[in-house]
Amino acid sequence: MSQDPSSLILGEFRRSMDDRFRLSIPSELTAIWGEKHVDCVLVKERPGCVSLWNDKDWETHLESGVKVVQSKWMAQRLNHQLSEVQTWGRLLSTRHRAVQLAGRGRLLIPEGFREFLGVEAGGEVLIVGAAVCIEIWQLQAWLDCLREEIPQFGKLLQDLGG
Repeated sequence: MSQDPSSLILGEFRRSMDDRFRLSIPSELTAIWGEKHVDCVLVKERPGCVSLWNDKDWETHLESGVKVVQSKWMAQRLNHQLSEVQTWGRLLSTRHRAVQLAGRGRLLIPEGFREFLGVEAGGEVLIVGAAVCIEIWQLQAWLDCLREEIPQFGKLLQDLGG
């Protein structure tokens, strides 16, 4: 089941990662995906942050961008940008991974994503609703993000709403 575009994923929750790098995603955030939804995609967003997407929503989001690059590549319009295409492919290869939510919303953070997130086993994270997905933040990275983005909230709301 894909997310209803009229519903937003919102909220902020503090959680601890257990010794196996698992954490519990609050049901308040996943309820929008439906009771039985367990197939998700974990995505590297920015250092100290990974996001959790409904697999169908991520596929739709990713597919449109990939198709544009593929069509340009097939039309040989990117031949002079080979290095950029390789960088894009490299990042695309490692940026996301299919994951499942186990019982009670338990998520295992896979190797590679753990290092990117920068949280040790037993460490705390913030789980934040980001309207279209769920973000998992290393605490200091979240505070840095807030310091940077909160002052722009009014303008962002005006730009998106206007």
